Amino acid sequence: MVVIDNGSSDNSVKYISSNHNEVKIIQIENNLGFAGGYNEGLKQLKNDYFIIVNSDIQVTPNWITPMTRILSKNENVVAVQPKILSYNKKQEFEYAGAAGGFIDKHGYPFCRGRILNFVEQDLGQYNTCHEIFWASGACMAVKSNEFFKVGGFDADFFAHMEEIDLCWRWKNAGKSIMYTNESKIYHVGGGTLSYESPRKTFLNYRNNLWMIHKNYTGKSPLFMKIFIRLLLDQLSFYRLIILGQFRNAISIFKAHLNYYSSLKTLHQKRKKIKKTTFSRMKGYFKKSIVWEFFILQNRTFKKLQF
Repeated sequence: MVVIDNGSSDNSVKYISSNHNEVKIIQIENNLGFAGGYNEGLKQLKNDYFIIVNSDIQVTPNWITPMTRILSKNENVVAVQPKILSYNKKQEFEYAGAAGGFIDKHGYPFCRGRILNFVEQDLGQYNTCHEIFWASGACMAVKSNEFFKVGGFDADFFAHMEEIDLCWRWKNAGKSIMYTNESKIYHVGGGTLSYESPRKTFLNYRNNLWMIHKNYTGKSPLFMKIFIRLLLDQLSFYRLIILGQFRNAISIFKAHLNYYSSLKTLHQKRKKIKKTTFSRMKGYFKKSIVWEFFILQNRTFKKLQF
């Protein structure tokens, strides 16, 4: 086991050193965020597989083997996600990953077991091994050579959606990502930033635009895809204003400004990425998840028609 200490300011390193001699510690002087911290730490390891996890998970017996078995038996599979349940509500899926990640035609991510802010109970309805679009950074097993082949996480993301960007790059390279119900972990969630944090809102909206700009190709030109997303984000802005969440609304505005200022860098990154038509990827939802959720009231994954 390896712990990557990403510029922590508490006594966690001292505690681990004193109580767990079997654990290797990789210390990074400054907090580089989830993305940068993992990139820097994983460079120092020489393993065939990496099990990437958040620091706020609880594992269950035999949780690693089902994931590595899928990786070892399938040459084209580069990442596997386990079933992710809530630590505080053990019978519910957890927001960050649930039973595997999908993405709609406008680039909105969602999961089997969690659509937008609605989380399902685990009733065994997703107890199948299934190809997905993205695996959660809360817990996923990846092939180390494939991780570095596409450049690892984009450190500019800092935190939030960096795993979706990574998986999209894998999808563009023709690779597959899987979910298995045979492995299960519990996740506290909100460990980096609370769900109501304006900073989290900023990172989610900005990073979502960034990953679309970098990775998307399809029938609609990129500028039209971005234009529609900006309009949908404006609806979110006004909704937050109505709800009185003014700081989060302002975060959307700041996210858009940051996106505009990053266009040159994003274009350079986009040119380096091999692209596959978005709509042909497994885990792609051909409709709008926002429309399905708010207008058609389809709150569970099984009600969606792919």
